[in-house]
Amino acid sequence: MEVVGGIDVGSVFTKALIMELGGRVFSSSMGRTLAGAEKAARSCLNEALRTAGLEAEDIRYIVSTGYGRVMVPFADKQVTEITCHAEGAASLFPDVRTVIDIGGQDSKVISISDQAKVKRFMMNDKCAAGTGRFLEVMADALGTNLEELSSLSFQSNNNIEVSSLCTVFAESEVVSLVSTGQEMADIAAAIFRSISKRMIGMIGQVGLIEKVVMTGGVAKIKGQVHALEEELHTKLVVPENPQIVGALGAAILAARELGRDPGRVIRAG
Repeated sequence: MEVVGGIDVGSVFTKALIMELGGRVFSSSMGRTLAGAEKAARSCLNEALRTAGLEAEDIRYIVSTGYGRVMVPFADKQVTEITCHAEGAASLFPDVRTVIDIGGQDSKVISISDQAKVKRFMMNDKCAAGTGRFLEVMADALGTNLEELSSLSFQSNNNIEVSSLCTVFAESEVVSLVSTGQEMADIAAAIFRSISKRMIGMIGQVGLIEKVVMTGGVAKIKGQVHALEEELHTKLVVPENPQIVGALGAAILAARELGRDPGRVIRAG
């Protein structure tokens, strides 16, 4: 059995995925990056190997991606997260043309061709606005968590605004809305809309072509997915595990380095 690995070292979480050259995914693992990209990468890869019942020497090729990709010394090649997210999304949904990825501390919009090649992209990696960290700060300001924030947003009856795109100013704005007696549900919905409007600006510079796939940790937050769908007037497709799409794309590129094209991937078993 010949296997390859993909490792996505994000600013908040690191993900590792092990795949057979033919496209069967055997295992994946995720853990916090914290202050050590290399340590997190090794830990996640070892966990994925343990789950798959494999040893490190069984892996023929490893591609690393993400902001910390150059800090993975045991990777055979480093590839940008833009390319890997496009490859991963296209392997799951061959008709995808736009990928919206919102992670812990960055967000990106990628336009891809029918050959899964990147045509255009826009990335926000300079501030927390429009990211998972923004949502965490807003939830803290309301004394709640992301799951409850999402549930609350579906109970909103009034359209109010959180207008600031800056995390610090938006937090003050949320606190002010609470003090003036605005409903928590309406504030929650406004928070998700604020991220959606930030993403609309990025999408406008790239262009929106359906089918649209949403990846990254924020794709697991139903309130945010709904808010984006409302703003875009289109359906977003969310993978079963949206956080490993970059690692999946990295593994696919690793297989190609060995002369194999996995095509659409499948889960082992």
